[in-house]
Amino acid sequence: MERSLAELEAGLAGIVASPADVGHVRLMVRRPASGQREVVDEAALDPDAGLVGDDWSVRGSKRTPDGSSDREAQVTLMNSRVAELLAGELERWAAAGDQLYVDLDLSEVNVPSGTLLRIGSAVVAVSATPHTGCAKFAARFGPDALRFVSSPVGRALRLRGLNTTVVESGIVRTGDAILKR
Repeated sequence: MERSLAELEAGLAGIVASPADVGHVRLMVRRPASGQREVVDEAALDPDAGLVGDDWSVRGSKRTPDGSSDREAQVTLMNSRVAELLAGELERWAAAGDQLYVDLDLSEVNVPSGTLLRIGSAVVAVSATPHTGCAKFAARFGPDALRFVSSPVGRALRLRGLNTTVVESGIVRTGDAILKR
């Protein structure tokens, strides 16, 4: 299902109504290998491994000089209202490629880089490294979806999501609260 840019823009009002201070986890996805997705109800977050069982720690990154994993992009969060607008039913959200789908305002104004978020018993720090759309994202949701999340408004609202670094180990479960600290 691909939505037009006009349809996506019409959904902005619902996205900006996301809670600002206390949100919750709607869906968690582990990526054990490239192209694979496992929906999980519980996951451990770890400062060295990121989301335990996810391939982040072995996948590496083009952004690091030595090709190692980018610690600034350990765990990605995407606003669940954006995922629902782009993908429709919950079963399709994981195609976006993120790990935590949350009902929380992820805008730069609400959670600037450095903001600490308690998710379940874990704590993550919002990274300055932007989370951007790519060719895979456009192939899954359409070119208008990529335009939507990449627009100036989309970047300011972080419609594509945000990167975080795990600063305190803990367990996260679907439905857990997310608190700004």
